[in-house]
Amino acid sequence: MALDRWIALIFVAMCCVYGYAAFFTMDQLLPPFMQRNPVWPSTFPKILAVAGVICGMVVLLGLEKQGDDKEPSATDINYRRLQDYNTEQAIGLLILMVAYALALRPLGFVGSTILFLSAGGFILGERKFHIMIPVAALATFIIWYLVQEVLGIFLRPWPFFLA
Repeated sequence: MALDRWIALIFVAMCCVYGYAAFFTMDQLLPPFMQRNPVWPSTFPKILAVAGVICGMVVLLGLEKQGDDKEPSATDINYRRLQDYNTEQAIGLLILMVAYALALRPLGFVGSTILFLSAGGFILGERKFHIMIPVAALATFIIWYLVQEVLGIFLRPWPFFLA
């Protein structure tokens, strides 16, 4: 089986677990007055789970391929030549995303996001720190302002010991 189908199989399995959580565990704790609403907090996760399973099955069953008799194109993933791809960068970014999620509470949104954007740029090859850090700081403060002030969603900007 090709690499894209293995990835699609893992994606379908993850969507099934996510869908199980959305369909069976999220709605149990709803208060009675919310159970009569047409849209529940689990509506969007249910839609995402179903759409993810459908998209994954399209790739898994090979329905997106035009014809099986033609030679693979240069844009197809060749699992025999994985060492030619930038897998170190991809794995580094995945590890950085996990570290960002874990750092949000202790460092606050501003600190962890500036570090995430700067480290992500460094992993991807940017070495102009005098440009990268101010751009990351500006983007962080714009996102924080939009979420906090415009949308009205509380987002802890600073570490817990400064609040």
